[in-house]
Amino acid sequence: MPERYLVTSALPYANGPLHVGQLAGAYMPADSYVRYLRLAGKDVIYICGSDEHGVPITVRAEKEGVTPQRLVDRFHAGLVKTFDALRFTFDNYGRTTLRETHYPLSQRFFTNLYEGGYVKPLETEQLFCENCKRFLPDRYVEGTCPHCGAGGARGDQCENCGRWLAAMELGEPRCKVCDGVPVVRKTTHWYLELPKFADRLREWLAGNTHWRDNVRKFCLSWLDEGLADRAITRDINWGVPVPLPEARGKVLYVWFDAPIGYITSTIEWARKRGQPDRWKDYWLDADTKLVHFIGKDNIVFHALVWPAMLMGQPDGFVLPFQIPANEFLNLEGRKISTSRNWAVWVDDALADFQVDALRYYLTANAPETRDADFSFAEMATRVNSELADIFGNFVNRALAFVKNYLGNEVPRAGALQARDEELLKLAGRQLDAEAAHVENFEMRAALAAALEIARAANKYYNDEEPWAWRERDRGRAETILNVSCRVAATLSTAFDPFTPVATAEIRRMLGMERALSWEEAKTAAVPEGAPLGDVKILIEKIDDGKVAAQLRALEKSAGLEPAAAVPEEEKETVPTEEDMSEEHVNMDDVKKLGMVVAEVKTCERVEGADKLLKMTVDVGGEERPVVAGIAPWYEPEDLVGKKIIVVKNMEPATIRGAESRGMLLAAEHHDVVKVLALDGDLPAGANVL
Repeated sequence: MPERYLVTSALPYANGPLHVGQLAGAYMPADSYVRYLRLAGKDVIYICGSDEHGVPITVRAEKEGVTPQRLVDRFHAGLVKTFDALRFTFDNYGRTTLRETHYPLSQRFFTNLYEGGYVKPLETEQLFCENCKRFLPDRYVEGTCPHCGAGGARGDQCENCGRWLAAMELGEPRCKVCDGVPVVRKTTHWYLELPKFADRLREWLAGNTHWRDNVRKFCLSWLDEGLADRAITRDINWGVPVPLPEARGKVLYVWFDAPIGYITSTIEWARKRGQPDRWKDYWLDADTKLVHFIGKDNIVFHALVWPAMLMGQPDGFVLPFQIPANEFLNLEGRKISTSRNWAVWVDDALADFQVDALRYYLTANAPETRDADFSFAEMATRVNSELADIFGNFVNRALAFVKNYLGNEVPRAGALQARDEELLKLAGRQLDAEAAHVENFEMRAALAAALEIARAANKYYNDEEPWAWRERDRGRAETILNVSCRVAATLSTAFDPFTPVATAEIRRMLGMERALSWEEAKTAAVPEGAPLGDVKILIEKIDDGKVAAQLRALEKSAGLEPAAAVPEEEKETVPTEEDMSEEHVNMDDVKKLGMVVAEVKTCERVEGADKLLKMTVDVGGEERPVVAGIAPWYEPEDLVGKKIIVVKNMEPATIRGAESRGMLLAAEHHDVVKVLALDGDLPAGANVL
């Protein structure tokens, strides 16, 4: 049987708009992954939908004086609009309020577990509000966290320490609706007996050695601590009714019915295609690779509870093949908090920034193995210096040259020289590297591999100088531009998982009828002699005004006064002798630094920073930006042309809005700084021993 992929993103909750943290965690990497799989010729469907039940929705609906249905209708429409604007490629985007599909299947899941001996009723004590005349679900209660003592903890979780809670654990509980003090009453709920699945879950997890360590180890630690029974039902009137006569008036807990939405959305997709049983090929076939993209706060549900629910069904549902959970994305150095309005809403960001700019930055800065920080200034720097100056610049300058000087037709190639072949082979190798990273869910590295194609193409274009050949050997000029067009076509595939608007523009400008498959992109045949479409700028640079406006809006919405800026020259200084402590290292440690000879190609001052110089250095066939705090001792023109020593393997940084991908070596004594320069002449890129 052919290998199939069923890819999902966590169902976004339909009680508010989407923010950049959610986008970076569960949605952006999934869409990129699916786009790659399609280009690679895989059988894949991408499923998602709005999660529309649960207490937060009823709480907000009551505050707004509308029905829960009207509330979720509004936010569902908003989510669809946002995903469309981002060019997401869902095969189906469903809803958990679809009574003809989602309700019956959710009830069948419950019934199968109940009849299989995995669900039991249990009389418990629960908080009851005598003013509101109802039992209070967890989100209707606030109080003091029993673990950290923070006030305002919800009845299901403390935002301050992150611990899961039960409403009965809270100190000084209050009803969130009327602020009354609730009383304790008895009620009956039905519980999923998770411990009965522990052995099967452990055996299954033992075979998932291909999972990310953070996901697998997290799940195994939960199993080691021991699983607990988990309530499936709630005392509210908004949700899927519990299919038991004795449970009249109760609904299924939202955590239970939400993941079933993956299946019902797939069923909806099959019905829309006129193939109502087609969904079974993906959910009931062992050859399917089920991939769930989530944030790390959803690991327990997707990697333990949801597989247990599937194991308890008689249908033979496939279990998750991969759960590439991302870490959290913070915002300007603080944790994103929608309740405190410290968030960047995607719709607001798209009003100021191109779709591709936002997609690019969220991928380049993805929180894959650790938390990351969203910074408007860094976004501008990376979009401008990488996406615009490297990727967009190459495509635009090459195609503009064809338009202006070579008859506005895709040039025909003459005999290829070694340098032409070298660039085309490099592009193929980078496509292979990119594919390997995507298949390993390393989207940041995959994007970097694609960018290296554009970086090499820029160098090729500069070195080959087609403008110099145009008069003395037009054939050579046309060959150079033919190779450039072929690489542009390759880039239209390599970048398509990340920047689909720009890649569609490249294809339009080159007169290509469709995207090249991943394999086709390695040879990148272009329609020679075909007229170019209008050549337009691919990527708009982000100006400082938009960055400042977004920061002001963010601080205003959170009720914060703009923080006083710390002068950069006070933060970025050259280390003094007193700063340097003695620590022994070995030769392997030194080699890790990647010290090489570098030639300074350009140098200028960083605006607004008295001590900073920004330079471009050649480290051996590759030019990199480097920022250094040496302006008090050197004029920019003093450094241009010098051979200096640079540490290549420094972690990239953004200093006063300027990108730095290396560190030059300098010495300081009694407030005098000297850059370490080469004694003699060696080529750029020579290793420092």
